[in-house]
Amino acid sequence: MVGKPNVGKSTLFNALTLLDVPMAPYPFTTVTPNRGVAAVRAPCPHVEKGVPCTPGNAKCVDGVRWIPVSLVDVPGLVPGAHAGKGLGHKFLDDLRAADGFIQVVDLSGATDAEGRIDAPGAHDPAEEVGWLEEELVDWVAEILGRDFLRQARGVELEGRKVEEFLAQRLTGLSISPAAITASLRSAGVDLAHVAHWSEDDRVRLARELLRLSKPRLVAANKCDRSDRERADVLAEAVSPIPVVPTAADAELTLRRAVRAGLVRYRPGDPTFELTDPGRLSPAQSKALDGIRHVLGVWGSTGAQGALERMVFERLGMIVVYPVEDETHWTDSKGRVLPDAFLVPANTPTRAVAYRVHTELGEHFIRAIDGRTHRALGADHPLGPNSVVRIVARK
Repeated sequence: MVGKPNVGKSTLFNALTLLDVPMAPYPFTTVTPNRGVAAVRAPCPHVEKGVPCTPGNAKCVDGVRWIPVSLVDVPGLVPGAHAGKGLGHKFLDDLRAADGFIQVVDLSGATDAEGRIDAPGAHDPAEEVGWLEEELVDWVAEILGRDFLRQARGVELEGRKVEEFLAQRLTGLSISPAAITASLRSAGVDLAHVAHWSEDDRVRLARELLRLSKPRLVAANKCDRSDRERADVLAEAVSPIPVVPTAADAELTLRRAVRAGLVRYRPGDPTFELTDPGRLSPAQSKALDGIRHVLGVWGSTGAQGALERMVFERLGMIVVYPVEDETHWTDSKGRVLPDAFLVPANTPTRAVAYRVHTELGEHFIRAIDGRTHRALGADHPLGPNSVVRIVARK
């Protein structure tokens, strides 16, 4: 989760993880990255089987599995971060291992570039999206450019592959070989003469590397202080990056109210119910009435939706359920569908075996589809909500 200071990143992070990290209406409340676990929803296959599941790593509520995902709330980035402004180098380094970025912006336009409070509408959130992209591009381009000419000449003299050269330079950025190859193709750089690449070539390549390996989604926060028209204008301005209006304060309040037993609410729902109105103080009643109005206007707080669009749409993840008995969908202890894993769409069965346990991958023989009972080869791509048994040598 990235963005400038004071846009509600830590509030949204707290809402999604229920970790009470510091929050305050002034810049740089967060000075070190906060890490936590959130969850995304998927239909549980136990409904098809007609027997209750025994969830282990991902709880099941009314036929919906909640699969854990890791979130990092990175301290606020400001223009000039790639040059070190606002502890920018340190903050950018916190982004290295991320698979993608949820950029939180202030839809109400009431904070300046460094997060200071201003009049509503005084600032354009689309500018936040634009300058963050340039900061990220300049950051990756600077990594590419370190001692570039000398090493690039070596690549040409030794006849090394450009992909291998870039993979070494980008170590730690979690950029796959496939993304590097695709970026080289789409950036249109001269693969035969690496040492001739200009700074513009490296910037263009950095932009493609980020686009293909670290997708972004915009959480247009503080939508409860703005309107639909402003959200639509932002979405058009930053397209094709998806924009999800969010009200982090409202989501956090509801999740804390659930924890206190005051309301019944499932993240992502369009409404909530009071469990015992008599327990509420006048201030609590007023706050919940305000949140009910927000839900009526926007359909939800957007918090859960933003996370799920990031995971399933932008990162292209699917849920798979490995089992040891493909007929009863159980593990060795008889537990039904105990584990649910997030993997990239079309992940081969052997890669899933490695995800479950290294030895399963190393001794892989075949997989068996839990629905059709067909044998699947090592390279067979799995689809969403697959139930699969991994067969391996003892």
